[in-house]
Amino acid sequence: MTIRVLLAEDMHMVRGALVALLDLEEDIAVVAELANGDEILPTALKRQPDVAVIDIDLAGMDGLTAAALLHEAMPECRTLILTSLGRPGTFRRALAAGVRGFLLKDAPSGELAHAIRRVAQGERVVDPELMVAAWDSGDSPLTERETEVLRLAADGAGVTEIARRLYLSDGTVRNYLTSTVVKLNARNRLDAVRIARDAGWV
Repeated sequence: MTIRVLLAEDMHMVRGALVALLDLEEDIAVVAELANGDEILPTALKRQPDVAVIDIDLAGMDGLTAAALLHEAMPECRTLILTSLGRPGTFRRALAAGVRGFLLKDAPSGELAHAIRRVAQGERVVDPELMVAAWDSGDSPLTERETEVLRLAADGAGVTEIARRLYLSDGTVRNYLTSTVVKLNARNRLDAVRIARDAGWV
């Protein structure tokens, strides 16, 4: 049986190399290749892949959000996340999004095809060191709303824009940002973003 793969990677050279690599495998066929996270779900619904290989950092919708939507709409399509940074918090978010595999980009090239086969069979594929790090690391101290506000701030949105997008008052947004700085023991909002990103919480 041929495993149908959707590949989402925003760096054209990397995507081309991955497609060429997978084309060498007799039992794997890349049926769609994308650069934008917004295209993942509609393309998957159209092309019906068995496995979606998704880079975590994509233009448009990020890989984890797209993976969660894909899992909800097409649970039969297994997802394998590719990332250059093995952050424990990101790994935990990936598991919560229904991701079946989590592979670091610096893994040996042959591991991708092997991981796709295992994920297609319903197995979970995770880098062992990342699993241990996730086990040892603590949960995020931020509430869901604080995380949402900080994520928008991390993307460059100002207080008024965050308030408009989340239907909150400017004062409430400022309060959330202040609480994230306090909870993360950060010097300021930018430091809070850095700490949360390093932990994989946003």
